[in-house]
Amino acid sequence: MVDAFFLLFEWQNLLFLFIGTALGIVVGAIPGLTASMLIALTLPLTFHMDPVSAVTLLIGEYVGGISGGLITAILLRMPGTPASIVTTFDGYPMAMQGRAERALALGIMASVIGGIISWGFLAGMSPSLARFALQFGPWEYFTLVLMALVMLAVLSQASMTKGLLAAALGMAFALPGIDSSIGQERLTFGSTTMLSGFGLLPVLIGAFAISQILRDAATPQSGSAMAIPKKRLPIYRSDFRYAGKLLRGSVIGTWIGLLPGIGANIAALMSYSTEKQMSKEPEKFGTGHEPGVIAAESANNASIGGALIPLITMGIPGSVTEAILIGALTIHNLQPGPLLFQNAPQIAYGIIAAYLVANILMLMLMWGTVRYIAQIVRLPRSGMMAVILVFCVTGSYAVNSSFADVWVMVAFGVIGLGLEYCRVPLGPFVIGFVLSPIAEEQLRASLMMSDGNVMEIFARPYALLFLALAILTVAWPYVAARIGRGAKTVKEKTP
Repeated sequence: MVDAFFLLFEWQNLLFLFIGTALGIVVGAIPGLTASMLIALTLPLTFHMDPVSAVTLLIGEYVGGISGGLITAILLRMPGTPASIVTTFDGYPMAMQGRAERALALGIMASVIGGIISWGFLAGMSPSLARFALQFGPWEYFTLVLMALVMLAVLSQASMTKGLLAAALGMAFALPGIDSSIGQERLTFGSTTMLSGFGLLPVLIGAFAISQILRDAATPQSGSAMAIPKKRLPIYRSDFRYAGKLLRGSVIGTWIGLLPGIGANIAALMSYSTEKQMSKEPEKFGTGHEPGVIAAESANNASIGGALIPLITMGIPGSVTEAILIGALTIHNLQPGPLLFQNAPQIAYGIIAAYLVANILMLMLMWGTVRYIAQIVRLPRSGMMAVILVFCVTGSYAVNSSFADVWVMVAFGVIGLGLEYCRVPLGPFVIGFVLSPIAEEQLRASLMMSDGNVMEIFARPYALLFLALAILTVAWPYVAARIGRGAKTVKEKTP
């Protein structure tokens, strides 16, 4: 771990981390643009970079992107990212009461403390979990991926049916190309361009960036007034009465982040709800109550550290952004999972170190420049989208110097827009696309090792546990509904 910090503080790695965090804050502050979009757009730039520099750039963008959303959430009631939706509940009323500086200061400090507490769990749990995961074989990995996909689909912000449909569609789009097990073409329809399948980067850029551009083009944008701070944020004295709330929100955010498919916005909502239920004055929440801002911001930033734990220990993404990070590691011939700590410890521990330092840089940047970053929302949105479109086309073309990838990007932009129009979540779709090759590879290896005997899964406790959890995740909504109806019937019959 100490060596990772020394490596991180080499000037080029620290510079990329600084740039990534600054870019993330700026993009996160722009409503409609997300950390996922930023990482997807800058991924082509990392092709020829040193892996450590590439990882630090992307981690900085991730931390900055989630944190930057609080700026417009508080000042404009337009969350820059979905993770900051809950921050609007009390942050915006505080701004309307003339306490914008106080709300921003609380939000920034809560984000930093949430990130640092989450980093403690990341640094403490990851090596042990990685050693534990070394005991896994192909059956365990297959059922683990299956469990992650099912949980992501069922727990996403949509109906269970739509979530499962989105994951299945993502897996289906990952099938065309060369079957790696037998070396034969599959679903290429006679096209030589399809031999390599759909590229990860064009799919990601299309699903997130192009779909957003198309949606913005079809939606008229209305201007809004915003009370931009006129001066540098004041430094408040440490308020020890909020220490328990910061710790509680950070722990909730970390553990919610561990679960695939939940996301920072749900972590913030659960932390906010918990704080409101435990409060002696719950009626103040939603009216500009300071604990509401603290609960939301400490949890959404802490969820990043929680989501990074399964990513680097087991290779399982907890959200769309982690799926893109898996793509970034794959580009550099690195496989996230337990062997990452053995084969590339400088990357595994570098991610952990970069997450901590990115939070500190985020504090420094946001504290001094928040009033300037807030001016971004006054720029013409059409101009910003035109610049983003140029980056999209350039990034997709640069992967293989092929216009076919550009058309793939456009096609998946239309698909992404269509899915969102039908209220089918993009998260399960993209993660299904990313995890499908891993699931297929592990299933084939499992069947080859067992001579096609599927029943061997019942002789492997961990594999059986993951499979049972996947089945329980799908069945529980129906079981809970039946139990609820039964209890209601008994209550009605009781005289």
